[in-house]
Amino acid sequence: MRIDPNVALVFSTDGGRIKEEKVEETAPKGDGIIRIHRDSKGRKGKGVSIVKGLELPPKELKALAQKLKKQCGCGGTVKDFTIEIQTDNREQIKSLLEKLNYTVKLAGG
Repeated sequence: MRIDPNVALVFSTDGGRIKEEKVEETAPKGDGIIRIHRDSKGRKGKGVSIVKGLELPPKELKALAQKLKKQCGCGGTVKDFTIEIQTDNREQIKSLLEKLNYTVKLAGG
């Protein structure tokens, strides 16, 4: 009998029902500086601004992303503790984050 690593164990005859433990993800520690990158790879030439270095819990990160998207008037998402905003206007994102008392640098091209 082979055990597949992609299948979760739900019931065992030894101990009955198996309870799944929830593990909360924590943001990676940085140097306290938020960096805004511009990226267009894999997006058919359309540029996005990627905000990295925010040490916020997932709920607060999503709330900040929502605020940035609303202020910029564009879409975006949160992936792996980074915020992707669908705009090339990094200066606008920088000024919005500086108003929220963050230390911000423009990084990359």
